[in-house]
Amino acid sequence: MSNAIGTLNEKSLHADLKRWYTRPDDLIEAPVDGFTVDIVRGDLLIEVQTRNLWIIKRKLTKLLEKHPVRVVYPIARDMWIIRQSRNGKRVLGRRKSPKHGVVESIFEELVSIPELLSDEKFSLEVLLIQEEQVRRLDKTRNWLRKGWGTHERRLLGVLDRRLFETPQDMLKLVPAGTPDPFTTADLAEAIGHPVWLAQKMAYCLRTMNAIKVVGKRGRAMLYSLT
Repeated sequence: MSNAIGTLNEKSLHADLKRWYTRPDDLIEAPVDGFTVDIVRGDLLIEVQTRNLWIIKRKLTKLLEKHPVRVVYPIARDMWIIRQSRNGKRVLGRRKSPKHGVVESIFEELVSIPELLSDEKFSLEVLLIQEEQVRRLDKTRNWLRKGWGTHERRLLGVLDRRLFETPQDMLKLVPAGTPDPFTTADLAEAIGHPVWLAQKMAYCLRTMNAIKVVGKRGRAMLYSLT
């Protein structure tokens, strides 16, 4: 089994995505340089990761020494939450989450590996999906959810996909009309998302040399496209 699987909770979603992404001639769970790779497609190594990209940073770095590598990462645009009894035998409710993921959400995870986008052998494919999340009551943990813990995540469908192969591809997520130079507050307004996400976005783009610091406006850094 691939060491790209982060937790037991992700097994179903990971397996669903791998089945969806696999082509007939692909090799599955193939050994490469001491690692188990989710999908091998010719010369391309493909890792499906559903959360916590930092977990596979070392694996990706080592594989990139000799191979082109692609990470496939899902973001739930739509999510339905199912609550089950402790033993999973009864469904207590099903509702649609009011939250909607967007492509820019990738920067929440990309902050752990932004430098990899500067490697010409690395690529990242973001899938916008519909997801079903099964939660069960476990009062020994997840106190923030009043004891409800994620038991399983399931793929309902893939709505869209975006492939990023270079820092310039990531730069396309900066909307046309964004001031240049700009602060993270300017960027947040342009993308229509909170400043904290714009800060992560700016950090990643700066690390991959897609933008640079050109000064300050008050206490805020000013960034410009390189």
